[in-house]
Amino acid sequence: MIAGVKRERDVDEDEEEEVRVKIGRSHGFEDKRSRHCPYLDTINRSVLDFDFEKLCSISLSHINVYACLICGKYFQGRGQKSHAYIHSVQFTHHVFLNLHTLKFYCLPDNYKIIDSSLEDITYVLKPTFTKQHIAGLDKHGKLYRAYDGTTYLPGIVGLNNIKANDYANVVLQALSNVPPLRNYFLEEDNYCRIRRPPGDIMFLLVQRFGELMRKLWNPRNFKAHVSPHEMLQAVVLCSKKTFQITKQGDAVDFLSWFLNALHGALGGTKKKTSIITKVFQGSMRIFSKKLPHPDLPAEEKEALLLKDEYQEKMSESTFLYLTLDLPTAPLYKDEKEQLIIPQVPLFNILAKFNGNNEKEYKTYKENFLKRFQLTKLPPYLVFCIKRFTKNNFFVEKNPTIVNFPITNVDLREYLTEEAQATEKITTYDLVANIVHDGKPTEGSYRIHVLHHGTGKWYELQDLQVIDILPQMITLSEAYIQIWKRQDKDEGAESHTGA
Repeated sequence: MIAGVKRERDVDEDEEEEVRVKIGRSHGFEDKRSRHCPYLDTINRSVLDFDFEKLCSISLSHINVYACLICGKYFQGRGQKSHAYIHSVQFTHHVFLNLHTLKFYCLPDNYKIIDSSLEDITYVLKPTFTKQHIAGLDKHGKLYRAYDGTTYLPGIVGLNNIKANDYANVVLQALSNVPPLRNYFLEEDNYCRIRRPPGDIMFLLVQRFGELMRKLWNPRNFKAHVSPHEMLQAVVLCSKKTFQITKQGDAVDFLSWFLNALHGALGGTKKKTSIITKVFQGSMRIFSKKLPHPDLPAEEKEALLLKDEYQEKMSESTFLYLTLDLPTAPLYKDEKEQLIIPQVPLFNILAKFNGNNEKEYKTYKENFLKRFQLTKLPPYLVFCIKRFTKNNFFVEKNPTIVNFPITNVDLREYLTEEAQATEKITTYDLVANIVHDGKPTEGSYRIHVLHHGTGKWYELQDLQVIDILPQMITLSEAYIQIWKRQDKDEGAESHTGA
C-alpha cells in the first residue's frame, strides 16, 4: 500500500513543483539557482540515447522516469529515497531530465533548471516539425553534422539491427521515404485526436511509427543512426509475437500486416479511408472460373462446364500491393557446370494484370482459373515479387533477376478501357527497392532508396549507408518495390537519368 502511495507522489511531483513555482513568481520569488545551475558543464551529450524504452533501470517502472544527463541512465522519481535522488547522491550526478514533461532538474537540491542551452537535448528527445520545414524536406540535399561529428542526410539514416529485425528495418526505411506518408506522421496533430476504444493497444503502433519517423528525419540528431527499439517492441506486442526482434521474419508478410494494422489503428475500415489507403490503395477486377477436378472423365468435365457455378464470374477488389509471380527458375548450367541465374523483364511478370493472361490457383478442394485487370492506380504503387514458395518440408527461393527500368514504367495497358479514359497519368518512377540476399530462412535484407532532394540513390543495410549508382540496383534480387506516380509537370523527365 505504501509503495502505491509513493508512486502517486512521484507522478504528482512535477505538478506540485509547477504550483510552487507559480506561487513563487506571483510573489516575485524564483529560485535563483534555476537560471544559474553550476553543473550544466557536467552534462555528457555523447552518452544520451533516447531511442530505448523509457523505464527506470532499477524498478523497471514507466512512471515518472528521469534521464541522468551525465551517464545517460534512466531512474524513477525525484523525491528523497527515489532512485534518481539516490543515484545523484551516490555518483554526484546532478542534472536530470523528466522524459515525459521535458523539464530539467538539479538533484539532490531538487530545483528546476531553466537554461536555453539545453534546448538541443529536448529536441533530440522529441523532435518537432513545422509545416514550412516539412514542405522543404524534398527540395534540397543539405548534409547535417551530428553531435558525434558524423555527417548525414535526414531520412537516409541507418537503423540498428538489434538481433534479427532487418526484415522490419527495410520496410520502415522504405515507408519513411514515401513523402505523403512521412509528412502525415511527422506532424503529430494529424493523428493525435483519433479516438480508439478503451483498452485498444493498436494505436501504440501509430504513436511509435510517428516517433520513429521524426527521429529518422531529425536534422539535429546526436548520432547519425537510430535504434527502432520502441517501434519494434510495439510491433511484437500488437502482432501478438507474430513478428519478433530475435527471429528473422518475412518482409512482405510484415509490410502487409503493418499497413493493414496502421490503417485500422487510424480509424480506417473497408469503406473509410486513411492516409494508408490514400497513398497505396488501388483496385482491380478479378475474373474467376471454377475448374472440374482433373481426374474426372472427359464427359463429366464437359457436363460440369455447362453448369452455372463453372461459368466465369467477375468481382471488384482493392489492393495495397500487387504480387508479381516469377517464372519457375530453370536449372541451366554452363560448360563449367555453374548454375545460370535466369532473368526476366518486369513487363513479362506485369502481364498477369493485362486482363488476358490466365493463371491456375489450387486450393485444398477446388481449382480456379483467374485473370486480373487494374481499374485504379494509387499515387504510390507497391510490387511484391514472389521469391519464396513454401511446402510441407522447406522454403524454396527463386533467384531470378527482374530487369526493370528505374523510371518511366507505364502501366496504361494493364488498365480496363474505362480506367484508361479516366486515369490521366499512368507512368511511375522507382523510389525504394528492398532486396533479399542469401538463403530463404537465413538471408539478410538491404534497401535502395531515392533521396528526393538530391535525386541520388543510397543503399542502407542496418547501420551502413552508402551511395549507389542507379544501374547497380537492377542487378539485385528485388523483393519489394515502391513506385511513385509521376507528377503532372514531370512528364517524361526522370530523377536519375538512368
